Amino acid sequence: MHEALDKETVKAMMMIEVTGKSTSQVIRKLRGIPQLIKLHTTNGAWDLVGEIHTTSLREFDEVLRQVREIDGILNSETSVLLSSL
Repeated sequence: MHEALDKETVKAMMMIEVTGKSTSQVIRKLRGIPQLIKLHTTNGAWDLVGEIHTTSLREFDEVLRQVREIDGILNSETSVLLSSL
């Protein structure tokens, strides 16, 4: 049963660019989103990488909306994970 539920999970990776010195504030707000199950700092063009797990595309869309509303996030790019190899 757990395996079937896992197949229904919408999984995605979100890359996040943060403005100025607001990283700590943005991290606190992102940690308040339960569907954002992992959050990592990184180097390069993106400041943070998050892993999202939702039970539906509707819920996934809601998570994206919540992230977009966080002050201090300049840009983000999200890729849905289609299959594991």
